[in-house]
Amino acid sequence: MRILPYTDALAPAFHTINAAWIADMFVLEPHDHHVLSHPREAIVDRGGTILFAQADDGGDGGAIIGTGALMPSDPGAVELTKMGVLPAARGTGAGRALLAALIDAARAMPGIDTLYLLTSRKSATAIHLYEAAGFVHDADIMARYGAGYARCDVAMRYPL
Repeated sequence: MRILPYTDALAPAFHTINAAWIADMFVLEPHDHHVLSHPREAIVDRGGTILFAQADDGGDGGAIIGTGALMPSDPGAVELTKMGVLPAARGTGAGRALLAALIDAARAMPGIDTLYLLTSRKSATAIHLYEAAGFVHDADIMARYGAGYARCDVAMRYPL
């Protein structure tokens, strides 16, 4: 598996992977539609990062099987967001690899001292992954950012 940086050519995979998992468990909210349809504008051009997990097929043509993003919110804060893996690729380590790469990318961002995520209790497998990586539940993050999504009932922070 390889971790790839964002390119405009990969934008459709960002949309497809995220829209599928969100629609499977929730309802796509207006914010989701905007970010998924305009990832360069909503994330990259604002100083964020989008990464992709590519299946290793022994060549350069492996399929994109997962994606995740770091989206700046407030000065010094970045949200881990829009992280998803195709159902057929779950259990392959793609989520762990993406999460590790995104944490490393957040550490490398100048001036960032807060890495957080917002999710739902319905995403129990993802929450377990985040906890295993070192994220901790955080009431302050919930109070500051949790109202942004109707589906959010879990907020976590990573100690950078």
